[in-house]
This record gives sequence, structure tokens and C-alpha cells, in this order.
Amino acid sequence: MSTPHVIVVMGVAGTGKTTIGPLVAAELGVTYAEGDDFHPPANIAKMSAGTPLDDTDRGPWLDAIGAWAHARAGQGGVVSCSALKRRYRDRLRAAAPGLVFLHLTGDRALIEARMTERQGHFMPTALLDSQFATLEPLGPDERGVCVDVSGTPEEIAARAADALHAPAV
Repeated sequence: MSTPHVIVVMGVAGTGKTTIGPLVAAELGVTYAEGDDFHPPANIAKMSAGTPLDDTDRGPWLDAIGAWAHARAGQGGVVSCSALKRRYRDRLRAAAPGLVFLHLTGDRALIEARMTERQGHFMPTALLDSQFATLEPLGPDERGVCVDVSGTPEEIAARAADALHAPAV
């Protein structure tokens, strides 16, 4: 990527968006924003109770992330956001054209194991199946790359930065 872009680190819960996002931002020399921080308290309460969000819940959250990304246009940035459905990514792109998506992917067993090990996060492992059921991978017409989450965070971030520097992105 020759000009600063805003990168959305996407994927199901437990893929490491919050861990990998800041590392990729550091590799690219841009600001990082944690997507979970854009959730209204009602969304966090709902997920903490084990209830998946619906599209009505996600709307204000996606709009807030889109506004942040729009404000970063020309400066670049990295923000984490599950962005599981195409229409969510379309909504983000409508707010901030030119977004590039970094889809963190991996084996369900590995992701579940990582979710089980993490502490202090509101998303319970019980919602992982709903995340996979909702996931619509990037389409061939969507600007982005997929990176496997096996390995250390540093290895994953380095692979991501390399993929984002590829000419096709």
C-alpha cells in the first residue's frame, strides 16, 4: 500500500483482533482503535449475558467505527471490528470509502482454545458458534486479505503487514 489506508481487522471472536490490530498498526506506523470501545453499554451487557447482537444492536456500533475510519482518511489507521457480514462491511465502506479488510481466519478448535484462555473479555465462548454461522468471508470484489491466526502474535502481524503491502491490496 503506497498511501495510508484504514485497515479493519475482522473475524470471529477469538481470532486475536485486539492483539494483532495494535501490532499491525505499529508495523504500518498508524493509529490503532479498539472496536469493542465503540460498543454502547447495552451491547456489552447483552453479549456478557450470552445473547448475540442483532443487526439493530450493531447499527450504532458500525456507524461509530465508520465515523472513526472516515476521520482517519489520508492518515491511515487500524481498527478492530468483527465485520462478519458483507452488509456490515458495506456500511463501513459507505462511511469510509477505501477501507481495506484484514480477515483473521483459523481453525475453530484453535480459536475456541484461545477464547477459553483469555480473561476479562465480555464475549463468552458459547457465542462462537453464532459467530461462525454469521461469518460471510470477504468476496472477491472486496478489498482485503486473509491471514491465518496460527503462530505467535508477532508472526501473524508480520504476515498481515506483508500481505497488506502486496501490490493487489
